[in-house]
Amino acid sequence: VQLQASGGGLVQAGGSLRLSCAASGLNFRLFTMYWHRQAPGKERELVASITSEHERNYADSVKGRFTISRDNVKRTVYLQMSNLQPEDTAVYYCNVLYRGTTRWGQGTQVTVSS
Repeated sequence: VQLQASGGGLVQAGGSLRLSCAASGLNFRLFTMYWHRQAPGKERELVASITSEHERNYADSVKGRFTISRDNVKRTVYLQMSNLQPEDTAVYYCNVLYRGTTRWGQGTQVTVSS
């Protein structure tokens, strides 16, 4: 299983970014996909998830600002982030639980300036 995240960058507060995570090596449509993030000096935290039935869940801190989606044909999960704030600055990781093990992508840096 390989997960390739992209789309991070530097953005001003109030701006938007869309992260992408392309998956390979698994039957993508069957799996719940997750986005986590880790800010400097903090633990990694769950941001959003989307099930195979497209049921979505979000951390309270991002509700109403972030949207997770998936394209099963492209085997890609997305995280649309709007109204970004400096506290959203972190490395963002996509991941999947595959055969009892969490598989992580390499992460993509999101930096929000005030």
